[in-house]
Amino acid sequence: MKRNMALSTLTLGLSLGLSLGLLAGCGKKTEQPEELLTEYIDFLNQEDYADMYGFLTEEAQETTDKETYVNRYKNIYGGIEASDVRIDIADEGGKKDEKAETQRVKYTLTMDTIAGELSFDTVAIFTKNEDGDYKMSWDSQDIFPNLYNEDTVKVVTTQAKRGNIYDRNQVELAREGVASSVGLVPGKLPEDRDGAIAQLSELLEISTEKIEKALSAGWVRDDTFVPLRTVAKDAMDLKEKLLEIPGVMISDTKVRFYPFGEKAAQLTGYVQNITAEELEKRAGQGYNRNSIIGKAGAERIYEEQLRPKDGYTIQILNQLGEVKDTVLEKSAEDGQDVKLAIDITLQQYLYQEMEGDEGCAVAMDPTTGAVRALVSTPAYDPNDFVMGYTSSAWDALNSDEAQPLYNRYLAAWTPGSSFKPVVAALGLTEGTLDPDEDVKNDGLKWQKDSSWGDYYVTTLVDYPVKNLENALVHSDNIYFAKAACAMGTDDFAKGLDSLGFGEELPFDFTATASSFGSDGKIASETELADSGYGQGKVLMNPIHLSVIYSALVNGGDMVKPYLLDSESTSCWKEGVFTKEAADTVLADLYQVVEDSDGTAHSAQRDAFRMAGKTGTAELKTSREDTEGQELGWFVGICVENTEKPLLITMMIEDVKGRGGSHYVIPKVMKGFDEYE
Repeated sequence: MKRNMALSTLTLGLSLGLSLGLLAGCGKKTEQPEELLTEYIDFLNQEDYADMYGFLTEEAQETTDKETYVNRYKNIYGGIEASDVRIDIADEGGKKDEKAETQRVKYTLTMDTIAGELSFDTVAIFTKNEDGDYKMSWDSQDIFPNLYNEDTVKVVTTQAKRGNIYDRNQVELAREGVASSVGLVPGKLPEDRDGAIAQLSELLEISTEKIEKALSAGWVRDDTFVPLRTVAKDAMDLKEKLLEIPGVMISDTKVRFYPFGEKAAQLTGYVQNITAEELEKRAGQGYNRNSIIGKAGAERIYEEQLRPKDGYTIQILNQLGEVKDTVLEKSAEDGQDVKLAIDITLQQYLYQEMEGDEGCAVAMDPTTGAVRALVSTPAYDPNDFVMGYTSSAWDALNSDEAQPLYNRYLAAWTPGSSFKPVVAALGLTEGTLDPDEDVKNDGLKWQKDSSWGDYYVTTLVDYPVKNLENALVHSDNIYFAKAACAMGTDDFAKGLDSLGFGEELPFDFTATASSFGSDGKIASETELADSGYGQGKVLMNPIHLSVIYSALVNGGDMVKPYLLDSESTSCWKEGVFTKEAADTVLADLYQVVEDSDGTAHSAQRDAFRMAGKTGTAELKTSREDTEGQELGWFVGICVENTEKPLLITMMIEDVKGRGGSHYVIPKVMKGFDEYE
C-alpha cells in the first residue's frame, strides 16, 4: 500500500513538473504585428491617442514623450477632420517567420478628411521587446510619409460662394453682403481686463463666460483677433461705443444678405451655422463644423443647389514655415444660383398693404401655376438671424403674440365664403346643382327639417331670384348649405377628395394639407350644411385654394404650383370640374365684381376685368359663440385681355369690426393695380 502511494505521488509530481515546464517554455501567445496594427488603428478611430502610445517601442517613447505624441495626433487629425481611418494590409505572399525579432508590415492607409479621401502606402516596423512582445517603431512619418518631427501641418481654406437667389426679373433676393465682425485682441486689453470684458459683454449682450471661453481657445495668442459677434455694417452708434473699449477690433466680414428683409422673409428664409445634430445627419455630404446651411424658406428648400463647397489644401510646412509638400487638395465649388418665379415688386406691394396685420397672401399665374408672391405678416428680418440675435431681441421675437416666425401661407384656415365657388363647381360637375333653378327660401334662416332642432343656417341678404349667379353675387349661405346637402355626405366628401383634400400639395414648400370633417368624414347633416359655405370643419391652405380656383380658369384642370422659374407648366389634377361647370362659375365670379350688388363690387376696374369672391370666416368655439374672431378673405382673378394673368388669394385675421372681407379687397387690388 505504501509503495503504491509513493508511486502515485511520483507520477503526480512528474505531471505537474512537465506542465510547468511546457508553460515556461511556450509562454503566452505573442500577438502578431498585423493584429497589433489593426488594434492601433481602432484606437486611432476612437481618438484614443493615449492608448495608442502604449503600442510604441521604448526607443520611440524616449524620442517623443506621451504629451507631444498625443497633441501631435490631436492637432493634425483634428485639423484635417480625419475620420473613418482604415487599412489594407498587403499580402506579400510566402510564409513569414512569426518568431522574427523584427517584422515589417506594408499597408495602405485611407481616411476621409476635410479635403476629401486621403490614401497612401506606408510601412510599420515592429520589434520584439525584452518580454517578447512586438512594439511599433514610430516617428511623424507614420502620420504622413513626408512629415518629420519638426514639421507642421496646415489646412488652407479657399472659400466658395453660396449661390444667389433671384426673382423672375433677375432681382437679387439673397446675395453676399458685408457686415462688421466685432472681436478682441487679448494682448491689447487694459489693466482692468475684467471691467473691459464686462463692458463688452453688456454692449454685445454676450455673457462674460462666453467671451472668456473664446479667449482661452488653444489657437489664441496675444496678437490674435478673436471674433465674438457680427453686427450690421451700418450699426454706427454701437460700433463707436465698442471702439472706446481697449482691445476691441472691428473688421469687415462677408455674410449672407437679404435686401428685402421682412418683405420676403418667409419666402427667402435664412442661413446659419450648421448644428452638431445637422452635421451628424448630413455625415458624408461634405459639410463640416464651420459650414453655413439653409435653415428656412428657399434657403433650406434649395440648399443642395445653393450650397458652396469650400476648397481645402492640406500642407506640410518646414521649420521656416515654408510649404514643403501638399498632402491633398480639393478645389472650391461655388453654389448654383436659383431663380424663382416670384415677382418681388408684387411681393413688396402686397407686404406693404398687409403690414400691421396678421395674414397671408398668395399670388400666382392661374394659367401656368407660376407663383408670383408669397407673403406672411408680420415677419422677421432674416438678416438678424445671420448676424445672430441678442438674447433680448430673441426673447422679444418669441414672445410677440403676433407670431412673426409663423408662416401663415403654409397653414390651413377656415375659408368661409371663399369656398362657395368650389362647392358650386362640384355640384355642377356632379349634376346635383342646376345653375338656373330658383332655390326658394323664406326669410334669412333655414333648416332642412325639425330633426335639426333649434339649429338654422342664416344669411345676411334676401333677394328675389335665388339661382347660382345671384347666390354668388350676394354670397348666400343658405343656397350653398342646400347645395352641399343635395350632394349628400358621401359625394361631397368624394368631391373634396378629388380636389386634393388630405393630400400633400405638390409644391416645394411643405404646406398643411386642406381638410374637412374629422379624419375626412362629415359627422352630420348640419356639419355638411355648414361645410357648404366654408364653415363647419373645413380648413383650406391658401396655396391649395388658389390652385383649385385655377381650375375655373383652365376648363376644369388644376395646375401644379411651382416656385422655380425653370419649371414648366403642368397639371396636378385633370378634369376635377367639367368645362361647363368651370366656365359657369367663372362667369358668375365676374358678376360678383361687376354687379352693383356684388360683395366684391369695389374691385371693379376700368383698365382690366376682374372676377373674384369674398369670404368672412367665423372662428367660433361653439354655435352660441358671438365673440369669435373673423378671418377676411378675397380671391381676385384677372385673366381676360391681359398678358400677365394673375390670381391673388389674401387672408387677414381679426377683421371683425373692421369691415370683414371688405377690409381685404383694396389690399388685394393694390397688387393688381401695380402688376398691371
